[in-house]
Amino acid sequence: MRVHFIAIGGSVMHQLAIALARKGYLVSGSDDEIFEPARSNLEKEGILPAATGWDPVKITPDLDAVILGMHAKGDNPELLRAQELGLKIYSFPEYIFQESRHKKRVVVGGSHGKTTTTAMIMHVLKQEGMDFDYMVGARLPGFEYAVSISDAPVIICEGDEYPASALEKRPKFHFLFPHIAVITGIAWDHINVFPTFDFYLEQFRLFIRMIEPGGMLVYNETDPVLRELVAAEQVNIRKTAYGIPEHQVVDGQTTVVLNGMQMELRVFGTHNLLNLHAAWIVCRELGLPADHFLKHISGFAGASKRLELLAEKGNTRIYRDFAHAPSKVKATIAAMKEQFPDRRLIAVLELHTYSSLQAGFMSEYKGALDPADAALLYYSAHALELKRLPPLDPQVIRNGFANPELEILNSAQELSRWLRRQSYENSNLLLMSSGNYDGLDIATFAKEITA
Repeated sequence: MRVHFIAIGGSVMHQLAIALARKGYLVSGSDDEIFEPARSNLEKEGILPAATGWDPVKITPDLDAVILGMHAKGDNPELLRAQELGLKIYSFPEYIFQESRHKKRVVVGGSHGKTTTTAMIMHVLKQEGMDFDYMVGARLPGFEYAVSISDAPVIICEGDEYPASALEKRPKFHFLFPHIAVITGIAWDHINVFPTFDFYLEQFRLFIRMIEPGGMLVYNETDPVLRELVAAEQVNIRKTAYGIPEHQVVDGQTTVVLNGMQMELRVFGTHNLLNLHAAWIVCRELGLPADHFLKHISGFAGASKRLELLAEKGNTRIYRDFAHAPSKVKATIAAMKEQFPDRRLIAVLELHTYSSLQAGFMSEYKGALDPADAALLYYSAHALELKRLPPLDPQVIRNGFANPELEILNSAQELSRWLRRQSYENSNLLLMSSGNYDGLDIATFAKEITA
């Protein structure tokens, strides 16, 4: 197989390229920019393009497939050449399906929790010694890359609702046709793509209809919107609801109970208990007994940037989380307060995504930061410029959050000074962002505070 990647430097695209090269395919690619770690990863595997830029000469009639990344535009010269030659052009998820036609496909979708749920399933299956492929949106401990394509009989995929490519505007998870599907919950996001909530809901209705006949849908019954949506779908599948499993939290330690057996966990929070319950149902469907699942899940420490413990000392802990959408922020803060009820919570949220920087979307965050003992909201002018958005009035933010006293900063230097002024005695610091606070070195700061 000869496969060419247009925009090979993407964070997940380059990992699929590596997986196919390791499978024995002849892989080539192009991109106008390739950053770390993609550059080093591709170079190590011997498939780093000799030069950056687009070159239609690379598009030849003998290519079996051209894989188009989200970064590539519709007028990309390599894409135009591939179309001219009549080559097979795939988006990332379309090609994943081509490689997994004869596998049992597990797809985890939802507005929140899909990365962690996928990671939990992968962790347990690996500890069990099962052979499986995967595609997940984060680097996970014990997995070299976020994509693996081999001859394994099962594939575990995180299913994203964002558009597949510049040519294919339908959501990525519409191309995977699962035998086992999970929907973790629905909360409006990506308003630049889904301008109304009902349009967003429709993507999940369609996803349910794409489950293979006789397949299984595992859904979060604590989400009333999702529960109603699932009930309305008359399809030839099994529907299995999940909720918050029996558990207890004592002195900052969460213990879960399944099938009468209990096990201490390294992760915590209601949202993670929900994720765990979904993962358990999937693993049970794949043949694992409860005692094996509990043994393996007890060692799960979480996916990267999902309530990730950066540093701790005495009664102080510093956590980093990918939370950015309103539902994610609320769930993450609730988890911290539930797990550490006697500690002060200092919460910092960066608005970084297109949706979160929209004045009209701000009311979705109403009350999101209220449970924190000290809260700060950060956004940068640079993020607004990159997304070609107008300046954001701090008063609009305060009105949206319904918090007139909310502190708001938009300078990384000011944020650094604010963080260093706080008292961390008997406190937890929660840093929530899908960005990087304009380059602020959070890991070094965490070590300094807990030194």
